[in-house]
Amino acid sequence: MLEEVERWLSTRSWSVTDRPLHKLMAAKRTTGSTVSVVLPALNEEETVGEIVAIIRHDLMQQVPLVDEIVVVDSGSTDRTSEVAAAAGARVVHRDEILPRIPTVPGKGEVLWRSLLVTSGDIVCFIDADLKEFSSDFVSGIVGPLLTDPGVDLVKAMYDRPLGSAAGQGGRVTELMARPLLNMHWPQLAGFVQPLGGEYAARRSLLEQLPFPVGYGVELGMLVDALHLVGLDALAQVDVGVRRHRHQDGQALGRMAAAIYRTAQLRLARGHMIRPALTQFERGEDGFEPRTHSVDTEERPPMADIAEYQSRRVA
Repeated sequence: MLEEVERWLSTRSWSVTDRPLHKLMAAKRTTGSTVSVVLPALNEEETVGEIVAIIRHDLMQQVPLVDEIVVVDSGSTDRTSEVAAAAGARVVHRDEILPRIPTVPGKGEVLWRSLLVTSGDIVCFIDADLKEFSSDFVSGIVGPLLTDPGVDLVKAMYDRPLGSAAGQGGRVTELMARPLLNMHWPQLAGFVQPLGGEYAARRSLLEQLPFPVGYGVELGMLVDALHLVGLDALAQVDVGVRRHRHQDGQALGRMAAAIYRTAQLRLARGHMIRPALTQFERGEDGFEPRTHSVDTEERPPMADIAEYQSRRVA
């Protein structure tokens, strides 16, 4: 491992227990920073309510660490919006944000648009499908941003069990993202969960980043943040165990293709490859091909959007 990465691991990798809540609250009062929590959600009625309720109870009512919780619904057909609102979140539909730009499907699209409907100096993203959720996920990754002015982005790290098998989750991480990062961006080799959906960052950084609209958003954000603010402005915090709904193999294949495409664009912007993935399903006449387009569109930095600029002036 690079000496720089070994040094980074010893100075920018922490545990949630390193920063108790009373220290975070003292830092919040000193800095005057505000914190927004964003949950991107698509058909997550089974889990989103409990996540919102726990954050509200632990980090808004018990201690006022979080200033707002916003659930951005990206087109749910179940009761996600109703459940989230009943639990105390402000719910905004993806299509209502920046309506002059037509929406496209994808998690990154939702995260990008969320910058327009949140106000926190620190924005914390939490996936809405987590089970056995702990508010440590939020306080853990927000903590370094409140206490260390040199940190701009913090990823959560955790064990990811697959069923009863410990540490076997994160299959796309191990098969696609980690090899890509180690080979092409070795400075990022120290991230335990580079694709994890739980991370927090300063708005001042997020508004300068392009957002891949789909599954490539986490890898793209890490790579772009590295180039923009440097390795020492990035950090990770151990928050325990992450349990969530696992996707099937074909969905993971599409995710891996999107991540590879995101990496490829950053390696050589002008060198195009076929932005599609063909998979196979057994039909009556044998295996039948199914071709899926791979997310290639990206949203520009939010700081370039007129509506965002006018909001800041106002």
